[in-house]
Amino acid sequence: MTQTIVIGTLLVKAGTILPESLQLECDPYLKDWELVKNLGSSDLDQKLSAVGWSFFYMAGEVNAMAFGSDLEKTTHRAVKKVIANMKSDRFNCLEISRVSAKSFLGLPYVTVAGHPRHIQESLYLFHAKPISAWDHAQLATV
Repeated sequence: MTQTIVIGTLLVKAGTILPESLQLECDPYLKDWELVKNLGSSDLDQKLSAVGWSFFYMAGEVNAMAFGSDLEKTTHRAVKKVIANMKSDRFNCLEISRVSAKSFLGLPYVTVAGHPRHIQESLYLFHAKPISAWDHAQLATV
C-alpha cells in the first residue's frame, strides 16, 4: 500500500478530537500522524463548519528537504522534517502545499512544504476554557 504525498494531502495528529458526525478514513503515516484518505481540506472545512467547528489555516509555510533516490522514502523523511519544523506542537493537522523532486549534481532530493492547520470546536485558536476560568496570575502577565 503506497501512501502518496501530493499537493492538498492532509495529515492529522492521531487522537485529534473530532465531531462525532465526522468520520475520517485515515492510514498511519508517521508516529502519531495519520494520512487522511477520504477528504480534502475544503471538504473537511465545510463539514466542520456545518457542525460549528473551526479548521484554522496558518499563513506561514513550513519547508523541509531530504536527499535520497527512493522517492517515497525521501518524501516520507521530508514530511517528517516539516512536522518537526512546525513552530508549535499544538497544531493537529498539516496540509501539504508543495512537493518537488529534483536533483543537484546528480544527487536526488525532495522538497516538501506545508501549512499547519488546527481542528477544534472553539472559534478562538487554542482557546480551551472560558475566559472566566483563566488563572488571575496568568491574566496579570498578559
